[in-house]
Amino acid sequence: MMAAPVDLELKKAFSELQVKMIDTQQKVKLADLQIEQLGRVQKHTKLTQAEISTLPANTRLYEGVGRMFVLQSKKEIDDLLTDKQKTVDDKIKELEQKKVYLERSVKEAEDNIREMLLSRRAH
Repeated sequence: MMAAPVDLELKKAFSELQVKMIDTQQKVKLADLQIEQLGRVQKHTKLTQAEISTLPANTRLYEGVGRMFVLQSKKEIDDLLTDKQKTVDDKIKELEQKKVYLERSVKEAEDNIREMLLSRRAH
């Protein structure tokens, strides 16, 4: 009779871990996709900045705003691209930290179940 409650408790713990792992794996994949997309934005921004840097200072540059283009100075465009680059870098760091946290939480859940199994065997 003692084995049945223990088995049910372990079964419940395993099913909770499985749900948590699946959820975490999906979140990690989403974070990877977002990091990949931000990496493309980062590359595009760097390439644009490199191209703009080769232009003369008095070149007329336009920023796309919705469906129109606004005349901006070379410095304003460069500042916008620098800000965009910083924002993307910050988001990538944030996503990397989120991934580490998610992976750590799954490992802790696995460790808890391992401890539960070991304590059951010891009794």
